[in-house]
Amino acid sequence: MKKLVVALCAVVCVGAWAQGKPIKIGEINSYSSMPQFTTPYRQGWQLAVEEINAAGGLLGRKVEVIARDDAGKPEEALRHAIELTSNENVDVLAGGFLSNVGLALADHAHKNKRLFVASEPLTDAIVWDKGNRYTFRLRPSTYMQAAMLVEEAAKMPAKRWATIAPNYEYGQSAVASFKELLKARRPDVEFVGEQWPVLGKLEAGTTLQAIMQSRPDAIFNVTFGADLAKLVREGNQRNVFPKTPVVSLLSGEPEYLEVLRDETPKGWIVTGYPWDQIDTREHASFAASYYKRFNENPKVGSVVGYATMQAIFAAINKARSTDNEKLVTAMRGLKFMTPFGPAEFRAIDQQSTMGAYVGTLDLAGQKGTMVRWRYANGKDYQPQDSYVRARRPVAATQ
Repeated sequence: MKKLVVALCAVVCVGAWAQGKPIKIGEINSYSSMPQFTTPYRQGWQLAVEEINAAGGLLGRKVEVIARDDAGKPEEALRHAIELTSNENVDVLAGGFLSNVGLALADHAHKNKRLFVASEPLTDAIVWDKGNRYTFRLRPSTYMQAAMLVEEAAKMPAKRWATIAPNYEYGQSAVASFKELLKARRPDVEFVGEQWPVLGKLEAGTTLQAIMQSRPDAIFNVTFGADLAKLVREGNQRNVFPKTPVVSLLSGEPEYLEVLRDETPKGWIVTGYPWDQIDTREHASFAASYYKRFNENPKVGSVVGYATMQAIFAAINKARSTDNEKLVTAMRGLKFMTPFGPAEFRAIDQQSTMGAYVGTLDLAGQKGTMVRWRYANGKDYQPQDSYVRARRPVAATQ
């Protein structure tokens, strides 16, 4: 009897899907240039798509993701976006890793009136200064994560701060937000040095020598990936770390701790993801399913990929349509579930309230880990509506 029910279900599902074209999601990301993040990211969204299709799809239709690699280049991302919207006729666009790539995709979405769910790009501009009606962002922004870190930085005795950040939109946005927010809490602090290495081309020795000449009490770091590894190694060798306190964006993420291994600098205050210590029901279910499917533990990219699709699925179910105007309406104020817990998209700037974990780096054996961590709910670190209105174009909220 059980086999008959399963067979009948399969026939019904196939029959329903045969009557309606698949719901197509065009996914564009830096798969070849940022594999540390985007490989688990791909696996995250693959898991979400497999789960929804196993449950019967959306609106009785199968979900299909058509992925493209932008190689970390805005022009490549734009080329793929044009192809996906014009030739593949995707219903929704999603993805983006680097902030400059995300802004290029957001501009395409605006001009072509196509919903774009920016999964990873963290620049504040994507929802504020260059925000538009069709772009929504999932991950907590540079402003939000800077605010989380400033909460800890303001407690430190440090008065003289220096910054190290990649010289493109994300780094510039992160430093600007950190300065603004820390000065608001601690008017006595001053910023005495800045270093702006080219992304992927950090000269760690030169950078640290220049920074330390300004005699900072503490450093705000925004480097990531290979640049972060080079900075940490050089800083450890020069005894800059842990002698000089560091507050660092993203450095507690497993993607980077796995590379740093026993070189992980103790005491850094970071945003990250202590996946092996989170015991909430939502996260435990996700982590177990992810491990069963891919035989590895999740990373931040895994969570972002999975949550991106969950948000899109929730919007389509709420709108009962793939019409982009109806989806935009559905997305504003949309509540959806992530492995980190419930989240929603604020109507005023189309920014998700998904949060991040804040803690301190330490070593567990020969591996880096986060200790004394807490979950920072994104809704508690978003600015007042008046601040958003001053930065976001009026037309973007209509």
